[in-house]
Amino acid sequence: MSEKKNNKNALSNSTSPYLLQHANNPVHWYPWSKEALNKAKKEDKPILVSIGYSACHWCHVMERESFENEDIAAIMNEHLICIKVDREERPDVDQVYMDAVHAMGLQGGWPLNVFLLPDQRPFYGGTYFPPQSWAQICNQIGKAFQRQRPALEQSAAGFMKNLSVGEAEKYGLKKTDSPFTQEKVKAFYKKFEEQFDLEKGGNARAPKFPMPVLYQFLMRAGRLFPKSGVLSHVERTLNHMAWGGIYDQIGGGFTRYSTDMDWFVPHFEKMLYDNGQLISLYSQAYQVMKKPLYQSVVMQTINWLEREMTSKEGGFYAALDADSEGEEGKYYLWTEAEIDHLLGPDAELIKAYYHIGQGNWEPGRNIPFREGETKDFAEQQGISLNEFEDALAAAHLRLLAAREEKIAPGKDDKILASWNGIMLQGLCDAYATFGNSRHLDMALRNGYFLKEHMIDDKGRLLRNFKNGKATISGYLEDYAWVIKGFTGLYQITFNEYWLEEAHHLLQVALEEFYDPDDGLFFFTSKGAEALILRKKELFDNVIPSSNSVMAGNLYDLGMYFENENYTETAVNMLKSMDRLLQMAPQDLAGWASFYADRTEPIAEIAMVTSNPTPFLTALHQHYYPNKILLGKTPGQTTQLNLLKARDQLSDKATFYVCFDKTCQLPVHTIEEVHGHLKM
Repeated sequence: MSEKKNNKNALSNSTSPYLLQHANNPVHWYPWSKEALNKAKKEDKPILVSIGYSACHWCHVMERESFENEDIAAIMNEHLICIKVDREERPDVDQVYMDAVHAMGLQGGWPLNVFLLPDQRPFYGGTYFPPQSWAQICNQIGKAFQRQRPALEQSAAGFMKNLSVGEAEKYGLKKTDSPFTQEKVKAFYKKFEEQFDLEKGGNARAPKFPMPVLYQFLMRAGRLFPKSGVLSHVERTLNHMAWGGIYDQIGGGFTRYSTDMDWFVPHFEKMLYDNGQLISLYSQAYQVMKKPLYQSVVMQTINWLEREMTSKEGGFYAALDADSEGEEGKYYLWTEAEIDHLLGPDAELIKAYYHIGQGNWEPGRNIPFREGETKDFAEQQGISLNEFEDALAAAHLRLLAAREEKIAPGKDDKILASWNGIMLQGLCDAYATFGNSRHLDMALRNGYFLKEHMIDDKGRLLRNFKNGKATISGYLEDYAWVIKGFTGLYQITFNEYWLEEAHHLLQVALEEFYDPDDGLFFFTSKGAEALILRKKELFDNVIPSSNSVMAGNLYDLGMYFENENYTETAVNMLKSMDRLLQMAPQDLAGWASFYADRTEPIAEIAMVTSNPTPFLTALHQHYYPNKILLGKTPGQTTQLNLLKARDQLSDKATFYVCFDKTCQLPVHTIEEVHGHLKM
């Protein structure tokens, strides 16, 4: 009896909210650990690795249906050593076994359930299973392990042979000497165009994910080819996303994806990494299109971040669940009667704006969404834009207050280094574009949090912060995004402390993750726990791949520190991806952005002024992504050679613009800087 209780409680000391959700299951769960792996070998039993995350709706469903079922749990406990993994804490484990499921010819996703031999080699797997099927599979695997083990061994050997092929061999990666050309950029976006939804934006399929990395590339392509129509598709997509149910119209922030083609019905979980990238995307899109809608989205989403997702230390939480009170989306849905009661005389106006009636989703329940520009709606209603916006702001306050009285969705309150780096970059982009000092304060507070709490005394990044303690050695994605975030902080503060911190982390990453054999980076460090495989992340998905982000970091820091080894390494990484990029640019949009930037010289923009803020905002009123920014006050000492010989040439601010080690004459206005950039 005591053994059973101990097994049931094996997740109870975890920091992961997802693992803690399973701590009282009758399944004898273990976290991924030497204890569990050794137990499988000692007892000679197959391993179940069940992978998910706290905001995953179908993970919760499978738990309710199967893992809380005493009879099914008994079958699992009899035949298997059961290991629960939070994919956000252990993306290395998730990556290995997701690849295994793909090698089995199956569609991946979460929950991910993979069966292993005691030595961790996979032989069978899948995603969600209904309870009766799950019980049968666990029974069958237990019997097959006893009676047909050679067949399972043979299956595992076949999958391992497939999985053990390195990325360079698997994808035919080979460094080319082909020049980087804008004609290839055109070919890339032509491939993207094949999938465009020309009515509602995004790609012409459901479900629809925001995929900010795609639109970061398309904005670059649109700048290089202004007559291509690409920017029209970016605008169409960003408009419909911001108008749709995928965006929380009342409280701000985007949900993970829409289940339909219209961005209307959301999968209600909210992820930090989506919203950090979307803050960057909408800020930069504002630079191109000057749409008030985009500014509103950025401001409202950062308000949500501050209100619901920020820890007392200044870190940002990982996610909000889709479910509350056991129902997906319940927290975000409204009845017509609720709106009438809360808004009184303004109710009809707000209901018309957000299409709230007898039920636009389910009988009696509504997802707020809108169509078209706010100014057009106000005109149709016969009121001024200012009058309507005042009414809307007042309605949001009342509706938010009422919503906060409800039972909120579960919050995954772990703080991940990489996702915080993504949001830090988002805040930097928002501040650069709009000049809101509150955004700068949040960015600085987060930067100092990462430095003080998530970098150990040896200068190594840690992945996860929870309950006042950082744990788990950082992965490449942690280094990549924190380096990018710290570099972004330098570019809005010109405090060289942040650039030095980014540089230090880059040096650690080169030492711990870089593979000189193919010039790319492993996902795990050389000192990390050895899994059955050591993988490299190449493809850009909902989060750009850690290798494409690292290539950009190497190039930028190579420019700042005049380190040609860094810039050459970055360019060689891109050259090794060239063939694959031409074949499948849609899956490599982060690389495509880096490629587009390399088709022209990077701009080095240095400013010397006692007050950079207004000039920074003015500079970002135009979109020019292929640049590095430097700055100092008059007479300030600096460690950067690019600034050492430069100072204020009169009582006015002075700006220096250089391309490919060739400098233009110093100028004194942002308009002249824009002239040098040919905007």
